[in-house]
Amino acid sequence: MASEKEFQQKVRQLGTLVGELDRIPGSGSTAAARELVQLLMEVHGAGLERILELVFESSANGEAMIGILGRDPIVRNLLLLYSLHPEDLETRVLKALDAISPRLRKLDCEAELVGIHDGAIQVRLHNSGHTHGSAAKNLRSIVEAQVYEMAPDLTSLTMLGLEGETTSGFVPLESLVKHSQLMRELAAQGAEVGGAD
Repeated sequence: MASEKEFQQKVRQLGTLVGELDRIPGSGSTAAARELVQLLMEVHGAGLERILELVFESSANGEAMIGILGRDPIVRNLLLLYSLHPEDLETRVLKALDAISPRLRKLDCEAELVGIHDGAIQVRLHNSGHTHGSAAKNLRSIVEAQVYEMAPDLTSLTMLGLEGETTSGFVPLESLVKHSQLMRELAAQGAEVGGAD
């Protein structure tokens, strides 16, 4: 049986190949290949949808079983590929943020879903201290990895916050040096003006 990572690679490869078919100028074999892929997707999708219906109708636990299928890493990706996942995009993104919240709290950070529009996700990162450079990049990569794992079907992910935030009162050394240099230059100009009178 394929591992979750191998399965995800195959799903991505399938998407890439279908995209390549779309970029090939129209010829008889290209059109036939596109039609074949589309037909396979429709047949598989219809079959999977019917399987889910039968599971749902078969017992009182049908809905719970579909939920279990939706949480399995391999089955989840297959259901997403055919737009059959039992949870909508927003629910999956919220679950992803909830799953990493303990880890983010240890890093004095919180992630909040601020918007979803046509598959485009906006997440705001709040940090109680000063975060920049590699620390900010690390926080963003933690959030990004979890969100994409739970919602690989999103169209874009924008993370807001952390850029230029200095909520802790920390002033970087280079800002102090620049400020000190500017004050010396202003004082020198003032002395020149005062001395010219």
